[in-house]
Amino acid sequence: MTPAPGPIRRWVLAARLRTLPAAIVPVVLGALSVRPQRLNWSSTLGAAFVALALQIGTNFANDYSDGIKGTDENRVGPFRLTASGLVHQKLVRTMAFTWFGLAGLVGLSVAATTSWWLVPIGVSAVLAGWFYTGGPRPYGYYGFGELFVMIYFGFVATVGTAFVQHGHISTRAWWLGLLSGSMACALLEANNLRDVAGDVEAGKRTLAARLGRHRASWLYVACVLGVAIGAGGAVRFAFLIAVLYFIPLHRFVFTDFQGRALLPLLKISSHIQLTIGGLMTILLLLS
Repeated sequence: MTPAPGPIRRWVLAARLRTLPAAIVPVVLGALSVRPQRLNWSSTLGAAFVALALQIGTNFANDYSDGIKGTDENRVGPFRLTASGLVHQKLVRTMAFTWFGLAGLVGLSVAATTSWWLVPIGVSAVLAGWFYTGGPRPYGYYGFGELFVMIYFGFVATVGTAFVQHGHISTRAWWLGLLSGSMACALLEANNLRDVAGDVEAGKRTLAARLGRHRASWLYVACVLGVAIGAGGAVRFAFLIAVLYFIPLHRFVFTDFQGRALLPLLKISSHIQLTIGGLMTILLLLS
């Protein structure tokens, strides 16, 4: 039997560090979408903190909401605070709101120096993070997770950072938004493919759960295609680079693997996101 994680490590595990590249990569790419004469470090770092805080807050919110709904009782994957019973559910909820609050405070400072239109966008991002699995009708339970991930982890994060950094939005920023959103959706599909059986049993009707394990494999392929198109639209020959990185994952996606056997898919998808994000950063600096 695996020993319970310590009081600090349990929070670190529940923050789901492997999902954090989905927050930071679009900020970096958005900042570099138009090569500035002088990078506005304060705005960029502020946007990065907001993105990370929203992601961590959303992870804790999902932990709380899935835990009280019983969705996590028979699920494999990352450690969960609420379902484990090691932390009181109200404390998990408070931690989610704390991170949302920190994102809001820093977001206000960024908006004060750029545009107040960022405030309603930020509020909508917090609501999207909470109602993904929270509330009486969480949209993540009805197959809309991919749509909101593409919007907020793709276009809002990337295009929003481009606007904060440069005061305008280039065509390249939209391509990079597609790239970032597709990589974030790939992470989501890696998670949902792993949890198909448990989600069906718990009544969580993600797109993967609706399609079933084998047909849902094509959702991951669609995400990879989005990554390749976005990369190619931003930097021409980057299309091939993106495709080559994802090809080895077919040994997980198009198999009968389920549950724990698919745990490496999330880990590798996260590493690929960092790698492609790093390579695109270099290409944008050189282009």
